[in-house]
Amino acid sequence: MAEVSIGSLILDSNKTLHDVTLAYERVGKKDAPAILVCHALTGDQYAVGTIENPGWWSGLIGPGKAIDTDIFQVITFNILGGCNGSTGPISVNPETGTPYRAAFPDLTIRDMVRAEFKALQKLGIPHLTAVLGGSLGGMKTLEWGHLYPDFVDGIFPLAVTPAYSDFGIAFNHIGIKAIEYDDGFNEGNYAESAELKGLQLARMTGMVTYRSGGMFNGRFKRRRDSTQFDVESYLTYQGEKLAKRFDANSYVTLLKAMNTHDVRSEKIKVPIYSLSFTHDLLYPSEGMIPWLQQQPNASWEIVETEFGHDGFLVEFEKWGRLIVEKLNQLSITQPMH
Repeated sequence: MAEVSIGSLILDSNKTLHDVTLAYERVGKKDAPAILVCHALTGDQYAVGTIENPGWWSGLIGPGKAIDTDIFQVITFNILGGCNGSTGPISVNPETGTPYRAAFPDLTIRDMVRAEFKALQKLGIPHLTAVLGGSLGGMKTLEWGHLYPDFVDGIFPLAVTPAYSDFGIAFNHIGIKAIEYDDGFNEGNYAESAELKGLQLARMTGMVTYRSGGMFNGRFKRRRDSTQFDVESYLTYQGEKLAKRFDANSYVTLLKAMNTHDVRSEKIKVPIYSLSFTHDLLYPSEGMIPWLQQQPNASWEIVETEFGHDGFLVEFEKWGRLIVEKLNQLSITQPMH
């Protein structure tokens, strides 16, 4: 696992994290123009992955693909507060010698972006051609344009809005409370062997929001066996699967950070190329386009899909060409760094 240490980081809460490490994936030639990719809530740094274990955006990134690694180098960090190698609740607190667990401080999206800015400097990357990300990663993408407009040529926020909606916060609240109400959670100080049903339930709740009702109805068609409907077994499986690979404290930390996201009052001077997806319950286009219309240099497309919010993870043949077109425009209008 590739990691970079960035030292201490002062958070928006005025607390300080010491000995911060970010895990990352880096593909392409190291002297090529750099693109930063930002993952979603339960994603990780493996956007490209390997042939044996393809990453979550392997259909979009690679030689000859929309984000062409014959032209660009692509960096993806595991998010600060995550649980796939970056500093987060399961990390050892250098002040105590034990894992942070419930003592890990609250984060903001801006904290995460500042950490990644420091990490890029450590990696010797002086400039970014673009930042791309969807969902929570889209929140970070917007913050990159806000915080570091001279460091990045353009941003590609996908399946996101300038602030998280009350509807989204409501589902995050249900997820957080499901975890906190689980006796096994023990206020965040749970045993490593604990089977956290609350985290499973939080994941099931989230899964309902990621795709459209039409997608659910078309896939499951009220099929059932003698004990349950197929949609019930699907959600149970997804909850159990997530709970085996993801830390409950990280899940709570990241949900709370999403809730604080808000750039509605900001004017972002770098070019914004935004994609929204039809049937996205969490980040509908009507929550994004009016804000984009007030930005000095923004364009957008609405992608028709039954996948809803998950549209940014699939059907690259529908919208990958839009990424190519805008990256080409950036290469023409912006000087090479």
